[in-house]
This record gives sequence, C-alpha cells and structure tokens, in this order.
Amino acid sequence: MAFEGLTSLRREMDRLSDNFFERGPLATGSPGMFEPAVEVADSNEHVTVKVQVPGVSKDNLQVDFADNALTVRGEIKGEENTNGKQYYLREFRYGAFSRTIPLPPGLQADRATAELKDGVLTITIPKGEQAKPKQIPIKA
Repeated sequence: MAFEGLTSLRREMDRLSDNFFERGPLATGSPGMFEPAVEVADSNEHVTVKVQVPGVSKDNLQVDFADNALTVRGEIKGEENTNGKQYYLREFRYGAFSRTIPLPPGLQADRATAELKDGVLTITIPKGEQAKPKQIPIKA
C-alpha cells in the first residue's frame, strides 16, 4: 500500500517538474502576461526571428526594433459572448503578451520584413556590410 502512494507521489512530482521546465507556445512570464516561444537563426545575409503566436491576427500584433532588440507585443482575445457556457476545462490563455529578443548589432531594421502564417510570425532583418562575416586572407 505504501509503495502505491510513493509511485503516485513520484508521478505527481514528475508532472510538476515537466510543467515547470516546459516552454509551450505561450509560456507564463510576468503575472498576467505571456511570453511567446521564439526561435532566432543567423545566416551570412540576415537574422530570422520566428515567434509562435497561435490564434493571433496581424491586427493584434506589434513589432518594434530599437537598441539592438526586437520586441513583439500582442493580444489573444477570448470569446466575447460565452452564451451561458460553463467550462469543464479551460487551458487557452487570453490577454496581452510581450517578448523582447536581443539581437546582434549592425542589422538594417529599416529593411526588415514580417510575415504571419499558420500561427508563426517570421521577421527577417538583413545584415549591414559591417555585420556580415568577412574572410581574412593569410599571408605566407
């Protein structure tokens, strides 16, 4: 009997630790705020930032670039009218979110592009000449 209790306790502790370290599409940041999951890739020509924003329209997104940092803000709106529904389970997150991503210097923010497709916001920022890698010739 005690063994079953320990097994149950272990399962619950595993679940709690998994939830603690998990970072889903919208992880909790500050109280009442969310932080969308981000992926940043660097190539010779540009930096690409992908932000998971499932269920968010482009009208509810704002992208700013200042001081070598990209900030994505938005809002996930819930149902306005629940028509007297009683929820048995409600895991969707609603409300404002914000995420600031530090980026390397030398990017050309004025030439950046942003595209929203299938719940992923993709921002591509070209590198200036000074930020592009350069090969150094070796003299003999």
